[in-house]
Amino acid sequence: MIARIEDAQLARTLAEEAGRVLRGVRNLPLDGTALGDAGDRAAHRLLVRRLAQERPGDVVLSEEAADPTARLTADRVWIVDPLDGTREFAEPPRQDWAVHVALWAGGDLVAGAVAVPALDTCYATDLPALPPERRPGPIRFAVSRSRPPAFAEAMAAELGGRLVPIGSAGVKCASVWLGETDAYVHTGGQHEWDSAAPVAVARAAGLHTSRIDGSPLRYNQPDLLLPDLLVCRPELASPLLTWINRHTTEVTAR
Repeated sequence: MIARIEDAQLARTLAEEAGRVLRGVRNLPLDGTALGDAGDRAAHRLLVRRLAQERPGDVVLSEEAADPTARLTADRVWIVDPLDGTREFAEPPRQDWAVHVALWAGGDLVAGAVAVPALDTCYATDLPALPPERRPGPIRFAVSRSRPPAFAEAMAAELGGRLVPIGSAGVKCASVWLGETDAYVHTGGQHEWDSAAPVAVARAAGLHTSRIDGSPLRYNQPDLLLPDLLVCRPELASPLLTWINRHTTEVTAR
């Protein structure tokens, strides 16, 4: 009898497999939207097929499929983003795109993996990366290339920081646990699949994760939209949350 692969290892394996598929798609004679769409479809098909093989009793919530209502009463739900950073994927040779695979069970995230296929790298909860000591200098804030928080520039200026635009939520979070940035702040809404796997890996690495009002991030909710997110080095959580909540009114109840 073949032993059942552990959930965290499975998340890593599937993220890596989807990453290899995406690298192949990126070599096709396509560009722009056609390339991004082809990548989304191919990675989604791979993940759904493999999860049906490995975890036939689990529910899969994917960005590329209709929301399965069964997830709200399920014990185990895989929350996947087959291609996070479709825009960046469609702009070779950009490297800031990722594959997210996370497992929600018992009311919280219990496993996850973030693959960065362009760098042939995968980070997962079974072998979490531990952030190095913070480099001296300004606080480096990873922010969206296209939709940075409205308060980001003011926060960086007052706290002596600088903004680092990056594509893909997974790559932004990875930049924090790798020590390339110190915090990732997002407002304006994301779907659960955008952050579930990165948050699972960030927690395993010992980073702070929360809403920007400090409340917990909750997944497998009826409303799939998460209004905001903070992932940062633990020593920065208190000063960043204090600043954000003193200067903004963007926090909305969920």
